[in-house]
Amino acid sequence: MQRNIEQFKKTTYDLLVIGGGINGAAIAHLAAKRGMKVALLEKGDFASGTSSKSTKLIHGGIRYLENFEVDLVYESLRERHIQLEVAPHLVKPLPFVIPVYEGDKRPLWMMQLGVFLYDLLAGKYRVKPRKNLTREEVMRLEPGIEQKGLKGGVLYYDAQMDDARLCLENVLMAAQYGAHVANYVKAVSFVKENGRVAGVRAHDMLGIKEFEVRAKRVICATGPWTNELLRLDIPHAKKKVRTTKGIHLVYKGEISKHAILIGSQSDRRIFFVIPWMGNSLIGTTDTDYVAGPDEVKVEQKDIDYLMRESKRVFPALDFSPTKILATFAGLRPLIRKGGSPRKVSRKHLFYSSKSGVIFVVGGKYTTYRKVAEDCMNRIHKIYEKEKFAVYGSGTISETVEAAARRSGLEKEGVQSLMDLYGTRYKDVLKLVEKDPSLKEKVSVQPIVIKAQLVYSVETEMARTAEDITDRRLSLIFRGPVSVPTLAAISAVLPKK
Repeated sequence: MQRNIEQFKKTTYDLLVIGGGINGAAIAHLAAKRGMKVALLEKGDFASGTSSKSTKLIHGGIRYLENFEVDLVYESLRERHIQLEVAPHLVKPLPFVIPVYEGDKRPLWMMQLGVFLYDLLAGKYRVKPRKNLTREEVMRLEPGIEQKGLKGGVLYYDAQMDDARLCLENVLMAAQYGAHVANYVKAVSFVKENGRVAGVRAHDMLGIKEFEVRAKRVICATGPWTNELLRLDIPHAKKKVRTTKGIHLVYKGEISKHAILIGSQSDRRIFFVIPWMGNSLIGTTDTDYVAGPDEVKVEQKDIDYLMRESKRVFPALDFSPTKILATFAGLRPLIRKGGSPRKVSRKHLFYSSKSGVIFVVGGKYTTYRKVAEDCMNRIHKIYEKEKFAVYGSGTISETVEAAARRSGLEKEGVQSLMDLYGTRYKDVLKLVEKDPSLKEKVSVQPIVIKAQLVYSVETEMARTAEDITDRRLSLIFRGPVSVPTLAAISAVLPKK
């Protein structure tokens, strides 16, 4: 996947997609797969916005049953099944425990009924059967949990994902089908002819120059930035997207092997404590946000809320600031309507302006494939059943031992490549075969070899150290990135 700005100036595209988050990536992927000539532009790095700031879950959304959004939950459960099938290296089953206490906003019977309906809706797409838990069973599963006031709980299953890489693998698939893609390119204005959109003026953020991209159709899949793009098209347009902020903490050490769903006792919000890359991910919050999307940040009151509620359920744990390895904040681009943030639907819709620009509004990460399919069916409908796959899809036929012998790498190193790249681990090993020096480790925990850094740049279009540490290899979730690792990354980055 090459970043070639010149090619955008020489082509008139069937479709230009603005936004390299998960929805834009998947739309470009499906459009190119259907034979369209496609361009995809992202003003930052792919998945650098909301699409790498999620709770890392592919799930039906059990809490949406409270809002009677049965159709959304069913659709999400079906999409969960698809993602588990096509991206087993990035999407994996995860057990969840819901402990219920005296005084909780949602009593035990309500949680048991909710999980029963959740599994019932899943039907044949169910991951594993649920189980109602006694007080004693909850304590056996979670020895460190607060026992006082514990009534019982529920065990059920959803799935966990690597959000940034799942987005990237959709971008890679778009490129494989012939799409022209580029990160760090910002759409600054729409080009119009006779009132109809004919492309955009774009700014190459790395080359400091502007150029024109011509296209017959333009789709904006820019998430929290939708209102800004809408006003480039219609200066006084009413906002279509309501942004709510969610923050997460990365806590040092694994609190539990299960994901824990916690209902706050101070309000009706819920959040998760989830095992993540050897540590624990705690979040998310759900509060309205009105400032610019580029200004979103984690505030101390958000941290205090999550730490206070987590401490209530795990009283023996040290939730001091020294235990927080990282924090991050993201914005949900919801359909604009009133009510509390947690009650606003996660459904998606499309808005077509008079100039012909299509804006993707709303949606949730789990349903990204369906969002892309629905969007494409508006402009290029196909009637045969469409097979969906991501870049690393497929069955790995080679054993870890065989790949280790062939490459001269340790088994643990090969396994980490398979877990990260799926069937594309062979592409990384080919780099090692061409240049054995690339098998040198640049990180021990997790294991990272030089070939992965080269692959991040040459195949995955990484352009900054953050692209690699945060999204290609997710090193930030393991703790501070070492100086030698950063030096090795700097050595392979394109020279400015």
